[in-house]
Amino acid sequence: MHIVIMGCGRVGSTLAHILEDSGHSVAIIDRDPQAFRRLRAGFRGRRVTGVGFDRDVLEEAGIESAAAYVAVSSGDNSNIISARVARETFGVDNVVARIYDSRRAEVYQRLGIPTVATVRWTADQILRRVLPEGAEPLWRDPTGTVTLAEVAYHHGWIGTRTKKVQELAATRVAFVNRMGEALLPKEDMVLQEGDLLHVIAADTDMDRINKVLSAAPEEESH
Repeated sequence: MHIVIMGCGRVGSTLAHILEDSGHSVAIIDRDPQAFRRLRAGFRGRRVTGVGFDRDVLEEAGIESAAAYVAVSSGDNSNIISARVARETFGVDNVVARIYDSRRAEVYQRLGIPTVATVRWTADQILRRVLPEGAEPLWRDPTGTVTLAEVAYHHGWIGTRTKKVQELAATRVAFVNRMGEALLPKEDMVLQEGDLLHVIAADTDMDRINKVLSAAPEEESH
């Protein structure tokens, strides 16, 4: 399929190469023609100089036949405006915009524009590496409402069925990572030594879940 990218920075150029290697056609837009130097010599996609909310620029990039539009320039406003133009003017359903101000994510989400809040994502990735205990976010929805997290648990939970873990901690076990393999919870699944436990829950509920799991279960759960 054809994909249009606005922003030929590190993220945009990397996406362009990955998508082209996957067999898709790509057009990349940037207002600075020097930015295209980030593209490899053999890049076959279109290079379009201009801004991603200019109709003529978008048409030159092939927006009318695009299956997806990605806005990853350095400006939040430019990304959102161009994503809205792609969707509302040209009817591209699959659009994604990168933003730096995560506080705006909920507003953009209400406009129907999926966003990636890079500051929050980067902070979460760092925290996962420097905090050895507690809930470590792996993913948050753009509004920051729902979190998928790896949660540390007391050794007393070992031998407990994941179904019982869900009941006692009042949460949902998303999956268990066992020796590098992700396993979906089943009726008879039991936590084993070394298992990494991942839950999905409301972000506001994570502190409570972490507190419950950091202590031994209060009742027999084997």
